[in-house]
Amino acid sequence: MSFPGASDRSVPATKIEITVSCRNLLDLDTFSKSDPMVVLFTQTRASQEWREFGRTEVIDNTLNPDFLRKFVLDYFFEEKQNLRFDVYNVDSKTNISKPDFLGQAFLALGEVIGGQGSRVERSLTGVPGKKCGSILLTAEELSNCRDIATMQLCANKLDKKDFFGKSDPFLVFYRSNEDGTFTICHKTEVVKNTLNPVWQPFTIPVRALCNGDYDRTVKIDVYDWDRDGSHDFIGEFTTSYRELTKAQSQFTVYEVLNPRKKCKKKKYVNSGTVSTIWSPAPGSSLSSSSSSSHNTPLVFLHTIPRSLFSSFQVTLLSFTVDSEFTFVDYIKGGTQLNFTVAIDFTASNGNPLQPTSLHYMSPYQLSAYAMALKAVGEIIQDYDSDKLFPAYGFGAKVPPEGRISHQFPLNNNSEDPNCAGIEGVLESYFQSLRTVQLYGPTYFAPVINQVARAAAKVSDGSQYYVLLIITDGVISDMTQTKEAIVSASSLPMSIIIVGVGPAMFEAMEELDGDDVRVSSRGRYAERDIVQFVPFRDYIDRSGNQVLSMARLAKDVLAEIPEQLLSYMRTHDIQPRPAPNANPSPTSLQP
Repeated sequence: MSFPGASDRSVPATKIEITVSCRNLLDLDTFSKSDPMVVLFTQTRASQEWREFGRTEVIDNTLNPDFLRKFVLDYFFEEKQNLRFDVYNVDSKTNISKPDFLGQAFLALGEVIGGQGSRVERSLTGVPGKKCGSILLTAEELSNCRDIATMQLCANKLDKKDFFGKSDPFLVFYRSNEDGTFTICHKTEVVKNTLNPVWQPFTIPVRALCNGDYDRTVKIDVYDWDRDGSHDFIGEFTTSYRELTKAQSQFTVYEVLNPRKKCKKKKYVNSGTVSTIWSPAPGSSLSSSSSSSHNTPLVFLHTIPRSLFSSFQVTLLSFTVDSEFTFVDYIKGGTQLNFTVAIDFTASNGNPLQPTSLHYMSPYQLSAYAMALKAVGEIIQDYDSDKLFPAYGFGAKVPPEGRISHQFPLNNNSEDPNCAGIEGVLESYFQSLRTVQLYGPTYFAPVINQVARAAAKVSDGSQYYVLLIITDGVISDMTQTKEAIVSASSLPMSIIIVGVGPAMFEAMEELDGDDVRVSSRGRYAERDIVQFVPFRDYIDRSGNQVLSMARLAKDVLAEIPEQLLSYMRTHDIQPRPAPNANPSPTSLQP
């Protein structure tokens, strides 16, 4: 069931504050030094148009400015967020419409966050024949994005929706967007056959509730679950994060209202009530305490005599806020994402020389395989300092003996399967299409075990492995693959599977543990580490390959930060301290 009012907007991983400095700028003033200012432009995903995001202040008479005004950006790990920084010399504060151009730099937000200590330095270009100096960018995560809310809700005297029994209620939480739409951010479990449900406590990032705006509306819908998916609407109520925090140590009741019933029935009061009691944990941004607490969940339970409640009120609830380590903390502390590619070379893909083949190398557009590789790789490579990626093929006969291989290096170098950057992977992939014979069957387990062996050697949190498997059809070693996934689930590793072509991928859904955790021989995966998607669901109807790749990357990469965090939490690994990133006035890398 698609819930009314829901939009598909993703929740930012966090908010990032960018600090800007420049070094050794061009001096365009005759009797003094330049008066620099930096303008930030961001690129829209649909049209690739550059739009101004903001400007720093103007600093007089310096070639090495450290700007006070910062840029605060929503950060989406799963998106390629391109940035352009233009530097100008502003001669007059009263006339900045015609400033002198001092240079510019292009890079992605992920490059800044993935840099050592979340800091990068780039040379400025754009003035022919001149050395334009450099720009230094430092990323800092806003502290209020660390907050994690843990809450428990229960309801009283909800409407009865089932004919032969009581309702099976569950809650759906929505965050409001600036354009008036709503985005689903949480669903509780279903409590069967009751009008007075008590839901289990759950944890949600505060940014998912309000995206940093504590006064933003949070809407909660109450539904009666039906097996066929046509869930019955019971009612709704609204609140805000700030409103929740004002109810410290108090009993708060929310009336569940059904707008249709309210219009039809004059004597309608409500469709039940929901309430909450909350206490802030020390270390939260809204707590009176200034101390910080990491990985220490604090839940305050309150005991209130049942006699104090009327028949319409709800029994005990809890609400607490804590601060946890974030994905950015680990990246800033030096955790590297190691990206490995495995590509399906089975004969079911078709002859690469024919336009009907999924591997067809058209001079006009990328194949589905190349688009999937480029879409995912171009984002992950920002978090790998050496930009060297192992790349394998499977299901082909390889020269010179013509033996069948399920794990051959695309660069034909078994001693060093690394390719330089995503362009290097693509080049090796195209070269392999010219030299190997597509054959079969489709085995996943060998390459999963290969990456797992590498991941097993690193247990200190300094490395996290991401394996991308691109395939066209039915897996032939399901039993062995499940065993490999269960074993890999305890390692610092995630697996992305992209299905290309028109095949039905029901077997692949088994490997994606969103609903049912993968198991093998009675042993369940420690974590959900697999994300599967069919590429056809993301292809833009107008033929815009940039949009198709962006949509694919957004979906398949969205789970990586949480999967990394789940590994770190399970193994009690804290991020390393970030290296000193204070820019020096004389700093300039060659």
